[in-house]
Amino acid sequence: FIFVRLNCLGGDERRVDSRTIYVGHRSSSPGEPIIKFCDNRIVSSKYTVWNFLPKNLFEQFRRIANFYFLIIFLVQVIVDTPTSPVTSGLPLFFVITVTAIKQGYEDWLRHKADNEVNKYPVTVLEQGERTRKDSEKIKVGDVVEVEEDETFPCDLILLQSSRDDGTCYVTTASLDGESNHKTHYTVSDTEKDLETLNATIECEQPQPDLYKFVGRMHIYKNDQEPVVRSLGPENLLLKGATLKNTQRIYGVALYTGMETKMALNYQGKSQKRSAVEKSINAFLLVYLCILVSKALVCTILKYVWQSRPGQDEPWYNEKTQRDKETNLYLKMFTDFLSFMVLFNFIIPVSMYVTVEMQKFLGSFFITWDKDFFDPEIKEGALVNTSDLNEELGQVEYVFTDKTGTLTQNNMEFIECCIDGFQYKYRDASSELDGFCVADGPVNKVQEKAGRAKEELFLRALCLCHTVQVKEPTEQGPVDGLMDQVDAGVPHPPQEQRGFIASSPDEVALVKGAMRYGFTFLGLESRNMKILNRNNDVEMYELLHVLTFDPVRRRMSVIVRSNSGDTLLFCKGADSSIFPRVRQEEVERIRMHVERNATEGYRTLCVAYKYLSAEEFAQADAGLMEARLALQNREEKLLAVYNQVETDMSLIGATAVEDRLQEEAAETMEALQGAGIKVWVLTGDKMETAKSTCYACRLFQRSTELLELTVRTLEDGGRKREERLHELLLEYHKKAVQDAPPLKGGITRTWSSETQDYGFIIDGATLSMVLNSSSESNSSRYKSLFLQICQNCTSVLCCRMAPLQKAQIVKMVKNSKGNPITLSIGDGANDVSMILEAHVGIGIKGKEGRQAVRNSDYAIPKLKHLKKLLLAHGHLYYVRIAHLVQYFFYKNLCFILPQFLYQFFCGYSQQPLYDAAYLTMYNICFTSMPILAYSLLEQHICIEVLLDNAALYREIAKNGMLRWRPFLYWTLLGVFHGLLFFFGVRYLFSNPALQDNGQVFGNWSYGTIVFTILVFTVTLKLALDTRHWTWINHFVIWGSLLFYVFFSFFWGGIIWPFLKQQRLYFVFANMLSSVSAWLVIILLILLSLLPEILLVVFRKPRGPNSRQVELRHSHTPLWISVSPCLSDRVKRNTI
Repeated sequence: FIFVRLNCLGGDERRVDSRTIYVGHRSSSPGEPIIKFCDNRIVSSKYTVWNFLPKNLFEQFRRIANFYFLIIFLVQVIVDTPTSPVTSGLPLFFVITVTAIKQGYEDWLRHKADNEVNKYPVTVLEQGERTRKDSEKIKVGDVVEVEEDETFPCDLILLQSSRDDGTCYVTTASLDGESNHKTHYTVSDTEKDLETLNATIECEQPQPDLYKFVGRMHIYKNDQEPVVRSLGPENLLLKGATLKNTQRIYGVALYTGMETKMALNYQGKSQKRSAVEKSINAFLLVYLCILVSKALVCTILKYVWQSRPGQDEPWYNEKTQRDKETNLYLKMFTDFLSFMVLFNFIIPVSMYVTVEMQKFLGSFFITWDKDFFDPEIKEGALVNTSDLNEELGQVEYVFTDKTGTLTQNNMEFIECCIDGFQYKYRDASSELDGFCVADGPVNKVQEKAGRAKEELFLRALCLCHTVQVKEPTEQGPVDGLMDQVDAGVPHPPQEQRGFIASSPDEVALVKGAMRYGFTFLGLESRNMKILNRNNDVEMYELLHVLTFDPVRRRMSVIVRSNSGDTLLFCKGADSSIFPRVRQEEVERIRMHVERNATEGYRTLCVAYKYLSAEEFAQADAGLMEARLALQNREEKLLAVYNQVETDMSLIGATAVEDRLQEEAAETMEALQGAGIKVWVLTGDKMETAKSTCYACRLFQRSTELLELTVRTLEDGGRKREERLHELLLEYHKKAVQDAPPLKGGITRTWSSETQDYGFIIDGATLSMVLNSSSESNSSRYKSLFLQICQNCTSVLCCRMAPLQKAQIVKMVKNSKGNPITLSIGDGANDVSMILEAHVGIGIKGKEGRQAVRNSDYAIPKLKHLKKLLLAHGHLYYVRIAHLVQYFFYKNLCFILPQFLYQFFCGYSQQPLYDAAYLTMYNICFTSMPILAYSLLEQHICIEVLLDNAALYREIAKNGMLRWRPFLYWTLLGVFHGLLFFFGVRYLFSNPALQDNGQVFGNWSYGTIVFTILVFTVTLKLALDTRHWTWINHFVIWGSLLFYVFFSFFWGGIIWPFLKQQRLYFVFANMLSSVSAWLVIILLILLSLLPEILLVVFRKPRGPNSRQVELRHSHTPLWISVSPCLSDRVKRNTI
């Protein structure tokens, strides 16, 4: 029996700081409340069967357009309006239904995924027996068994492991994306037989930080005092992580279900709205004003016309008693509503569903693109949100991480420096002879650092890490996650060892030490074994690990040698090591570190310290006390770490190379050619990052660098803030005031006429800019800083904390003009800037998948960003911009004749078109051609877009959805509407249009106008189409044929459910007239004549004239013509 108790302050679990869990067969104390914690069910779905309908409808009607059409529909139902409620009800029902089906399907997939997790079978120890049950039935306090390669069903405290040293290996790729193995430890002093274990766990309440956990375990043995052991992240196994290289473990369930760290980290990303959506809303308001104006004009003119004698109540239309008694103002209001209903089709409700479908279906083209497939990881691109496709074509700023994004995050040991002397690896010799090149004084050119110093340095590399060794298995070599040791190592028995580490840097350093004769053999029962260059095994007892964290930027170990000496070895960034060592030792190493950083290598400094018995006892007591603390454990540990890591001796430094990503330089060059400004935001030191920027061609040799770092602030000898203000003004004058005006965005200038500027800032200086002592200074600094950066070709921000990366993105995003920003990164430290930017892109790199999970799009390599923006982004934007403008245009063409008709029917709200036409115009007759266009159109072929990055600038700053093109489309709609109406009216000036002298009626009039309308708007789209596929042909000509077929069918049968059949044989009768044929063809030609002339006389452009030839005849044509699969399409440009 397992019971759970809570340290209760007020009876409510949420109001307390800790919880206590009883493990074992001991019942809780009398009178203590047993708190029921949440079960282990995971719920990521949004709806249930019972609440789907009301909840989904509520969410849909929160959209202004849907709510507006609902009001119109209700007005039609309540008020006596000229059109049937079906005319607006059916399109609304269609939109709501399609959206509900899409959202319901997505939620069903979430339900399915939840069930897979919740019904997963697990083994639980109950009353000494192993019981199989569903994962969702695990309760807090249960002892759970997990076997190798299984995922942990909830957050567990590790009690027992099948490994002799009490450790287990875990991968957390599904949580933070880190595919490297992490080591976790059992709680010491626990019973071998878990049935007899009598213990309680006191720990913090659930919180989302994956890397933080504080708790303690009280272990009771007979009548002795309870043993207290601290619990930390190293004892906690997280739900979703996978057990590796360990046969079996047992753990006690600590947090379950929605209280697990994985569930607490699951948060719906904030809804990002694209610039196109904002433009649609602005255009919608304009058309709403046009609608209200039309209704108002018609209402006023109706009552002006009726005020004339005899017009209000003619002999053929006498008022009923009810009409006579109705209040005049109420009648005017009802008439106004009736006109609103009559003209409401000017607002295109179906546009929203077409846009949704275009985005959803269009996103598949990114996923299907073969160019995005990476053979290494066997994955392609991933679309997490389809709402931002067009935003990829509007990017003005790209914020990129360095490590793992611009570089490969594949570390290789290059060289080291010991006591000021350079050691460069040349061959597999275990000796260091011949490696020495002086960085130090000239008179020491041929000297070595000395054997003792060399061995001390190599021991430090072998001991100061958290690397684990995996022995080779009988099945074959170690798996792909392990880093194999170089074949050149002079110790064949260790050649096949695999290293398991949470950071590639650590493996590179251990492998570097192996090259020079010191081999790390592994950790056994807290003893670290090293094989030295004399092939002797050295043993060191591991006393404490002072873990790495991004604030300290260093890590240390405290070990005891066989001789009884206690040593502290520390490695970390130069900025965090140099202040903690003797200053006379720094200068010998600093030159070497700076040179390596300039060459683009990642550098680490190594230091050591002998600890006396008193110093160790004090440190040991301080660490034990801090680790047992439940409150502020991290702050207390940090204080002890800082106290121990002082007065160290500097031994040397290491240089590790992180190579550039494939085609990184070409990608950055293309982005700059497209007018996009690239900012590099990194936590690395300035010299390393600067050399990477030069290698990526973000900085050229001719680029003048404006540096705003702690170093430049201290040069002037004055207060930092004064110097900051002075430098900002100086750089502003140089880069902004004295620079010539730039057109069309900042791009690289290859001529010597104008100077290119690059800007460099570090984290400490950025904090001063953003958080100045006075608010007025802060806003002024921000303004100057932004103006300088906006006039530079590239900006480098180094030594950045993750939060600072997000602050920079936010600052640029909210600057003047609200430029569209894109952030790209591959690690957990990039998540904040990915979420902050308009578009977030994750790279499926070695730092894991957390960036990928939080991104809008994910790509395998940086080089894929070029095609994603310059080709996909460009085409998506052009397609959706055309879709939006076309929708407003075709609806204006549709409703303007209806408005003009009121002037000729006494403002009686008489519809020009039949109810079936009103209903089906947007749903059936004109919807498919524009959807096909918006999915498949390529006004310029992909190869040309990729070769000419400058084409991206033509559509920058929402160029196709500004007021000028909107006005063009609106005027075109007005022109066509006037032509349709008055052209047909001119035809009707001859009363007898048929051979038998029969006169056409008002429904024939409306049908002719509608026929011209449908053919004109569809053929207008055909003229705009540059990339024809069989799908375009099918939907364009198919829509026109369907319209003709439907009109014959609708008017050719007597429908029993219709009270009145207005179009009975009207369409067939109309086509029997030669005059009707003539006017239809003539007006279609007249409407499209300007477009035809434009196409004929326009100067032909290479990208627009091309032939498409399918390479693979066996491939389905749907795939072959997909605009993204350019590798399957051959285009010959003229």
